[in-house]
Amino acid sequence: MQDPDNPENGPDNEPGKVANGAADKRPRKSRHILLRIDSWIDSTVWNAGFRAAEIWEDITIFFRRFRVRGWKRMVFELAGEGLTLGAAGSVLMLLLAQPAFEATKEDWRNRGDFAVTFTDRYGNVIGHRGVIHQNSVPIDELPDSLIKSVIATEDRRFFDHFGIDFIGLFRAMSENARAGEVVQGGSTLTQQLAKNLFLSNERSIDRKVTEAFLALWLEANLSKKEILSTYLDRAYMGGGTFGAAAAAQFYFGKNITDVNLAESAMLAGLFKAPAKYAPHVNLPAARARANEVLTNLVQSGLMTEGQVIAARRNPATVVDRNEVESPDFFLDWAFDEVQRLSPRFHQHSLIVRTTIDMGIQQAAEDSVETSLREYGEAYHAKQGAMVMIENGGAVRAMVGGRDYGESQFNRATRALRQPGSSFKVYTYSVAMESGMTPQTTIVDAPISWGNWSPHNYANRYAGRITLETAIAQSINTVPVRLAKEKLGIQPIRAMAKNLGVETPIRDDVTIPIGTSEVTVLDQATAYATFPAGGYQSRRHGITQILDYDGDVLYDFDRDEPAPKRVLSEQADAYMNQMLSRVPYVGTARKAALDNGIVTAGKTGTTQAYRDAWFVGYTGNYTCAVWFGNDDYTSTNEMTGGSLPAMTFKRAMDYAHQGVTLRAIPGIENPLPSEKDLAKTAAAKPQDGLPQLIRPRMLSVQSTDILKKLGEKLKNAAPLAPAKVASAE
Repeated sequence: MQDPDNPENGPDNEPGKVANGAADKRPRKSRHILLRIDSWIDSTVWNAGFRAAEIWEDITIFFRRFRVRGWKRMVFELAGEGLTLGAAGSVLMLLLAQPAFEATKEDWRNRGDFAVTFTDRYGNVIGHRGVIHQNSVPIDELPDSLIKSVIATEDRRFFDHFGIDFIGLFRAMSENARAGEVVQGGSTLTQQLAKNLFLSNERSIDRKVTEAFLALWLEANLSKKEILSTYLDRAYMGGGTFGAAAAAQFYFGKNITDVNLAESAMLAGLFKAPAKYAPHVNLPAARARANEVLTNLVQSGLMTEGQVIAARRNPATVVDRNEVESPDFFLDWAFDEVQRLSPRFHQHSLIVRTTIDMGIQQAAEDSVETSLREYGEAYHAKQGAMVMIENGGAVRAMVGGRDYGESQFNRATRALRQPGSSFKVYTYSVAMESGMTPQTTIVDAPISWGNWSPHNYANRYAGRITLETAIAQSINTVPVRLAKEKLGIQPIRAMAKNLGVETPIRDDVTIPIGTSEVTVLDQATAYATFPAGGYQSRRHGITQILDYDGDVLYDFDRDEPAPKRVLSEQADAYMNQMLSRVPYVGTARKAALDNGIVTAGKTGTTQAYRDAWFVGYTGNYTCAVWFGNDDYTSTNEMTGGSLPAMTFKRAMDYAHQGVTLRAIPGIENPLPSEKDLAKTAAAKPQDGLPQLIRPRMLSVQSTDILKKLGEKLKNAAPLAPAKVASAE
């Protein structure tokens, strides 16, 4: 029945019906295609799953024939677990080795491209670095006796292993267990080369793992001859010499190709402990060690007793070198500086005039060694480091460790240690720049910053105190409160960088009390800004670089920019006023110099007494001192005001003898009076380290005249070669 109200149902609309029918066919066709696609996907997925199940069933049936029971199953289970753990361990070891692999990306061979002769500030030769080209000898031209002596003593299976010698390691462990002490090392010659080229002497599992991976890398990239040649060229041989060729020239005064069996044995014996067995220092010990090398030659089957008997009866003699000592830690750093500056010139055979003063250097070394010898055992401290900078930026002394022969790792420039309270100067410098003064008061009370709650030494709090009292007493809560409530962390980080700290500073709320690691050189550089009146210290170790024709390739005064102001004059004066109280009424009373010389500085002691610092200065010199242990074990409650302060005083007292005193900017009575000098001269020696006396050769006035004359000669134009020849 038709609806009369609906015109679409009328007889006049038949054509519309046809049109709608055609339109309905198109959606049906589209739906049909989609259904076919859906059906194909379903069938494909089902078939794939079915086929996978069949394959899995076939695999299961195949492996059933290998099913084991009883004790065999236990063996297979253990083997499977071993493979799993081995794979996980390999991944872990690879991750541990990643930092060392980064070092292999650099041009690690580049050190051999330079031949550098170093002189001290007065022009006296103090050492060499790089490969001395006239001493470089191909491995095929080296004496057979030297090669055999090294192989027999350092790595008998060198030509049989792939970088790691498990047989040799097991043998060394057995010998050490039998002797009850370490009498034989398990490292291969390749591992020793990896350590010399890329790593430090730190004793840790991480380093040994990294060393093993690097040994494998060296074996994969170098031939055995190249490894042996590099080892003989790069190893430290005592007396400031690197490489067997330089050592032969230094100890025996002859070319390496001319050494005999007795001399070869003595050279081979140096690799173990060059400082201990250096023949120019201890000839009996060197000869005893050489005799052990000869025994190794016989035991390894490389020579017979009849072949070595003549060398036993006629041991090597050495050239008298009068115990010439080189400042090796300083030279390593200066050599790195030469390479940093090398893009400015193309020559690689160079003469470098450095800033080091060998008198002050010897005093610095003696101060560190004496401190460790007399107090190291009581404080449980085995290592120390020191950097002394003359105000103006010249590095006059650098001690990177107790014994360069035992460890060439430079703790003054490479060791990152927490500075403790000696870092607080950056927080206080920001406070002075922001308008505060030494008399500004602040509350010393417990404080929390997030989940961190620092506390003072002995958990004592003084209430409201001035900033100068807070820094003198090394109170921890005050710099934290300043950073949290007034200054922020970023300005402190920026201040440390501006003053000269090159090590990246962590972005951490704990840095106001010194948790971000720095180097001894960083601290000396930054503190030298205060006696410089707030200007950059311009710390440097090189004054000139020349080629062998006498042409000046680099001159610090000529080529480096003038110092920039990094601390306002007022802020610098306030910092000097506060820091000059620390050695007299604060935590560093053992650091105050004799003769009334005004001393300023700051102590630093880290958590669990792992590190102890004193960084101080006068108007003439800035000196940073650190003591601790390479393995980060705690000392016996050593603080910055104890051994570091005493060592600072001993070295700085020596450095100030016979020099014209300069004032620290911004403090009252910056120079000692005649009364102070007379009082000090009459005073009895105090407890502590014995005083070093610098022998006087010239009066102060004569010294000043010679210094001025030296500056004029330095700045004078060089004479033409023709004029020099005619004058002669």
